[in-house]
Amino acid sequence: MKKFKALSIVAPACDHILNGKKTLEIRSWRPEQLPLKDLIIVQNTRYLLEEGDEQQGEAVAIVNIEAIHAWKPEEVELACANAWEAGYWAWEISQVRPILPRQVVVAKRKIYDISIALDE
Repeated sequence: MKKFKALSIVAPACDHILNGKKTLEIRSWRPEQLPLKDLIIVQNTRYLLEEGDEQQGEAVAIVNIEAIHAWKPEEVELACANAWEAGYWAWEISQVRPILPRQVVVAKRKIYDISIALDE
């Protein structure tokens, strides 16, 4: 088992990240530090809105987040979003590596720690 930082994302966004359609993750907050290397993306099925919210999810990919910028109206498609809204941050997703098979893990709010076994 190895410890990783993780970020939960509501389905089907992780599948869009894996197929290269989604290259930006939009959030209302920024992480404390960059870059985020080897960040585990956890797919879950509902938004985790309250402090302490958790759900069962699946670890689907390892990614890097090397830069974050203010989200721009012309980036709606890159984020696979329905509409643009001011005041959000665009997290630039790079070096997407699928986790196969997907592993059941906890989905939590913000960035959190998980331990998973990966074939390397």
